[in-house]
Amino acid sequence: MIALIFLLVLLIPILAIVLDSPVGRALAGRMERSGLPPGTDDVTSERLSYLEGEVERLTTEMLRLEEESQFLNKLLADRAFSEVLPPGDQDR
Repeated sequence: MIALIFLLVLLIPILAIVLDSPVGRALAGRMERSGLPPGTDDVTSERLSYLEGEVERLTTEMLRLEEESQFLNKLLADRAFSEVLPPGDQDR
């Protein structure tokens, strides 16, 4: 009984990692596309898939640029802070 509970506790994070991976997103996209209205043709479905991919790519790129910006702002703030402090006594 304890082993079963332990196994379930370990499967929850593994399931979350798989569902958040590109494979999980592809499966979710396929499930969404299968739920499109019957009158939707292949071209519309293909365009929708392309646009979803572009939105995902742009989101990833935006997050990367945001991280770079935060890193550069931190470097500049640290540099400005170190230049404001007066030099210490060299006699000691």
